[in-house]
Amino acid sequence: MSMPTREEALALVREWNANESLIKHALAVEATMRAMARARGEDPEFWGAVGLVHDLDYERFPECHPHEGARILRERGWPEEAVHAVLAHAWGIVSDVEPTHPMEKALFAIDELTGLVTAAVLVRPSKNLADLSVSSLKKKWKDKGFAAGANREVIARGAEMLGMSLDDLMAEVIAGMTEAAATLGLDGSMSGQGGNGGASNA
Repeated sequence: MSMPTREEALALVREWNANESLIKHALAVEATMRAMARARGEDPEFWGAVGLVHDLDYERFPECHPHEGARILRERGWPEEAVHAVLAHAWGIVSDVEPTHPMEKALFAIDELTGLVTAAVLVRPSKNLADLSVSSLKKKWKDKGFAAGANREVIARGAEMLGMSLDDLMAEVIAGMTEAAATLGLDGSMSGQGGNGGASNA
């Protein structure tokens, strides 16, 4: 089975999701997955598309996430590698499918972290991702009351799974998301406006 195009993946996300925060989360994960794929000599189109659809079912079927999403992807003819990655990103939370492929490990590691990054940017006066340093993000990480929905244990486990330090993983996620900062509304254009962080879901 061939991998759907980015346009098809994004259309599928919008078909099943109306919540713009969830869509922006999907786009943040996509951008990070693309950057990580390029850095590792992998296929950014494949990794990015999987990042886009990883929470496909969350808005309509939160109690069945990510299993309903896996079912939808199979029905639409997505390759099993993509389906497996979607199931594996929720490993240890609501899925018993363990990440084994580098793409699956990356998705597991960054899903929650992109939500923490978004939240950290949106509380800054500039609301600009370019102003967020790893040290600033680390301070938010240590504040367990900040973006409490971003599971620190999962992020730390994901960094270990990738053989990376937490600081290096944070730097890679910030860099990946920066490539899509304008699309994510994290380029300073929202400065002076209210907003809340799009904390991720498993």
